Amino acid sequence: QVQLVESGGGLVQAGGSPRLSCAASGRSFGSNAMGWFRQAPGKNREFVAAIGWPGGTTNYADSVKGRFTISRDNVKNTVYLQMNSLRPEDTAVYYCAAGLLPRREAFYLWGQGTQVTVSS
Repeated sequence: QVQLVESGGGLVQAGGSPRLSCAASGRSFGSNAMGWFRQAPGKNREFVAAIGWPGGTTNYADSVKGRFTISRDNVKNTVYLQMNSLRPEDTAVYYCAAGLLPRREAFYLWGQGTQVTVSS
């Protein structure tokens, strides 16, 4: 009954700064932690960033810390991932997730993903 829908992906140039959005809908959706994961071709899905409820706590993977920023708007039920200084190795399908805590093992609900392709 709850769904997560990502948007904002596409083809970007290296060094670009797109922003991904994830909108949550459903009357039963609670006060969840939110996160972003990504999966590159031939690789496992990896943790990118997470934000707690109501949004004061954030966590980032070492590969994106200092470049990416996660934020949320609880009124709009939307979480964002601002990506700066993109590199070709950032190319992946990016997934939004909801969980009980902002820890990578605590996420249980996933969106369909949005493709981000970084050209050099």
